Order: sequence, then structure tokens, then C-alpha cells
Amino acid sequence: MKLSKIDLSSLRAIAHDDNGLKLLIERENEIEYIEIPAPLAAYEGLQLLDRIMASTPAIAPSEEIEMLPACSSMAAQVGYDEEREILQIEFNSGAVYQYSHVEPELWEDLQSTDSIGSFYNHEIKGYYPSQQIE
Repeated sequence: MKLSKIDLSSLRAIAHDDNGLKLLIERENEIEYIEIPAPLAAYEGLQLLDRIMASTPAIAPSEEIEMLPACSSMAAQVGYDEEREILQIEFNSGAVYQYSHVEPELWEDLQSTDSIGSFYNHEIKGYYPSQQIE
């Protein structure tokens, strides 16, 4: 079996009919409608995945994470709690997200990257459980 990383974070809605899956995907500030020929089992699998992800324990923002300024067109600040393995990113939009189960090595790589936005899109977004906290 070959495993692949899949980013489903931009998937906003799914449906299924006799012709297959119907998907609403957010791309930047627009919603795109896509139809994919697929059996009902694909739809049921996506619903199951959604239920599993929804049951992932929420990240408790009980302890503040020290933030560092980011030189990025995407992020204003980044921070990491090594004990809880939580990465926190404040985007330039003002939204703040926490990502759980982030290894210390990824935090080190993020700090040394030339492009936080590119690193985020290829290594973080869609690969770690996340929660918007602000």
C-alpha cells in the first residue's frame, strides 16, 4: 500500500448522487464546485473521516505560547510549545491557529526556512490537527 499526504483543509462541503461526488473547495477567496465520478463508498469514507477529525480533542489554549515575529507575507508571528508539541501561527489576517502533535524538528525547520508561507503550505497545512483560537 502506498501512503500519500492529502490536504483536505480547503474542502468545505461534499455530496453524492448517482453521478459521483460533488465537492465545494475554497481556493483563496473563492469557492469552486467540482464533480468527481466516485462510488457512494467514497462519500461515506469522507463522512467517516470528518467524524474522526471532529472527535479529535480540542487544543486547550490554557497556557500562552511565546510568539516570535515572522518575516513573512503570510504570517505575523509564530510560536511553539515543545512540552505540548503545539505550533501556533498568527496570520497577517489576524487569525490565530494552533497545530497539535508538531515535532520539535518541524519547529526548527520552520525557523530556518527561507519562506514561511511555502514551508507552511508544504509541511503543515492539512497535515496536523488544527484549531482556530482567534
